[in-house]
This record gives sequence, structure tokens and C-alpha cells, in this order.
Amino acid sequence: MTQRRGRFPTREELRIWRDFIETTEALRAATAARLLSESGLSTGDYSVLLALSEAENGRLRSSELAATIGWERSRLSHHLGRMDRRGLIRRENCTEDNRGAEAVLTEEGAAAFHRATVPHLRAIRELFVDGLTPAQIRAAGDLAAALRDHLILDREKEENL
Repeated sequence: MTQRRGRFPTREELRIWRDFIETTEALRAATAARLLSESGLSTGDYSVLLALSEAENGRLRSSELAATIGWERSRLSHHLGRMDRRGLIRRENCTEDNRGAEAVLTEEGAAAFHRATVPHLRAIRELFVDGLTPAQIRAAGDLAAALRDHLILDREKEENL
């Protein structure tokens, strides 16, 4: 954490911030374009399918799925509707209490996810991993963990106010 709390970022810190944001967006756009062209899946589709493929019985309550992938529930609801129409998932009443809806991975969705995985992992290798040394990969992991921890602490502080 920084010792400079309360001060504006320096010119150098702002340059690094801008480089970080621009590079992250370029990387995200390149991986999204590759995923879509090679599999027909958007990054949103892939995120939903990944979460459902890791869930017990391939199903999650919509609220839990939204939290897992970091989306607002309304955004997820619209996206699930599109995925449902394409046969990638289906929506069912909650098996536990009938009060909520669950997203359920279909066979077609599982097959689409598995077809997309190898090209997606190849893109991650080519666009991210191959551009960095092993030490830089570790440093990127440390950076991501530090920022995530910082954001969690800030969110917890706000919730306790």
C-alpha cells in the first residue's frame, strides 16, 4: 500500500496508470476478438460457461453466478436470455426453494465451452504469457493480488460505514 495517501498521483504514476489501462484494454480486446472469431463465443459467454462448468451439476443460482463473474444481476439476466435462445444454457426454477432462478449448462453449452478452451488458452499464451519473462509473470501475479486485496479492503471499509 502507498504511503502517499491523500495526494494526487505524480506525473509518472499517471503515465504508468494510463499505460496499464491502455495495455489491459488492448489485451482484453485482442483476446475477445480471437475468442469470438475462433469459437463464436463472446467473453461474456465464456465467463458464464466457465463458471457453470465448474459448478456442482453445472448449475448456479443467478445471484451466485452474477457474483462469481462480477456482473450486475440485470446485465446477467439479459445475457442469459441470449444464451438460452442459443441453447448454451437453460434457465430453471431453483431446485432448493423455488424462489429464484438457476442457470444450467446444456450439453450444447458444454460442447461450445470445450471447443473454445484450447484456442482461448492458446491466445492467452500468445498474447500475454509469451510477451513476458517468467519473473514478469510472477510480478504481474503479485500486482494483481495486491490490487485485488486493496480493493477488497476499500469495499469492506465502505460497507462498515
